Amino acid sequence: MALRTIESLGNLAGKRVIVRCDLNVPLTDGQIMDDGRIRASVPTLNALISAGARVVVISHLGRPQGQADAEFSLAPVAQRLAELLGTPVAFATDTVGPAARAAVDALGDGDVALLENLRFTAAETSKDDEERKNFAHTLAQFGDALVSDGFGVVHRKQASVYELAGELPSAAGLLIQTELGVLERLTVNPEKPYSVVLGGSKVSDKLDVIGALLPKVTTLLIGGGMLFTFLVAQGHRVGASLLEQDQVDTVRGYLEQAKNLGVEIILPTDIVVASKFGADAEVQITAADAIEDTPFGASGLGLDIGPASSARFAEVIAASKTVFWNGPMGVFELAPFAAGTKAVATALSNITGFGVVGGGDSAAAVRALGFMDDQFGHISTGGGASLEFLEGKHLPGLEVLGWQA
Repeated sequence: MALRTIESLGNLAGKRVIVRCDLNVPLTDGQIMDDGRIRASVPTLNALISAGARVVVISHLGRPQGQADAEFSLAPVAQRLAELLGTPVAFATDTVGPAARAAVDALGDGDVALLENLRFTAAETSKDDEERKNFAHTLAQFGDALVSDGFGVVHRKQASVYELAGELPSAAGLLIQTELGVLERLTVNPEKPYSVVLGGSKVSDKLDVIGALLPKVTTLLIGGGMLFTFLVAQGHRVGASLLEQDQVDTVRGYLEQAKNLGVEIILPTDIVVASKFGADAEVQITAADAIEDTPFGASGLGLDIGPASSARFAEVIAASKTVFWNGPMGVFELAPFAAGTKAVATALSNITGFGVVGGGDSAAAVRALGFMDDQFGHISTGGGASLEFLEGKHLPGLEVLGWQA
């Protein structure tokens, strides 16, 4: 069965359409720090507004532990969404209570309402199937149809993602269709040379995607905190750098597998080593196999790839026809350790091939470093969902919409 699209829902004029978005944006003191996910929701919402639907937007934000918490309110999101849509967005101060009912009842054709954070109700993320089903049944009272467009949560079996799609006629929104199209380009006959750049803190988070992609890629470039487990697997000492000792043997296995497949795994040849974790740390650039030979000795922390490695990574990216990048190269939030991530982002923004920023911390990094979304082929709205797709895992939020791997 093919993925159901909005067209399958027929004429939506005058119909109440619940749209499950992923508006889980970073907030600091009520201020939105990155509105990328809100902007990504706009095309689907505009299409429904133009169709004359009465649009009921639902989303989660953060992890409020199943109870109302002003820190995680979607109120700032409603304001920003109204600005982006160019139309008022009514905000309900509860999720399924009287405020939500009043907001939905007041909608006219082409109007939009946003309900309060789904995760203020514990049943949204409950491990109990019946609890989730009951909550989905309650949510369904607000709609005649569901458009699922929160790609960042399709790998989760949650009430608004999975069970709600069984309560109402349901279809995928434009964002999910776009994300799937991109991921299929990365997995079905990708144009080569095909390079994958992986970073982030833990190698254990990326082992499954490494295993899935090794037979498909030309080159695998490793940065971030996970690189130190690779260095130890090669017999090097890494000082006090992040290390998952229990994954060293697994990494050795992947290094051997890559060799057998003819896939080049490129590790940094130089590292930015710091005396401590902080922007005011003493810093020295050293060879990747000499981290403990710095003045900091065994207490030295590797916090970024070095300039020679950055140049090498950029060279490989520039020569590639397809690139997927997930995970920063260093602690980009601190200026002394942002150069590696910026070098990868710059190279990816300039390629003539197809470059994908794989969501999560990578998306946050490129925006924090001053890049615009349209400088890249695609910036995913779902890091975890993207990785699980690439790993070939079941994605319940897609399967319930008719998608099959």
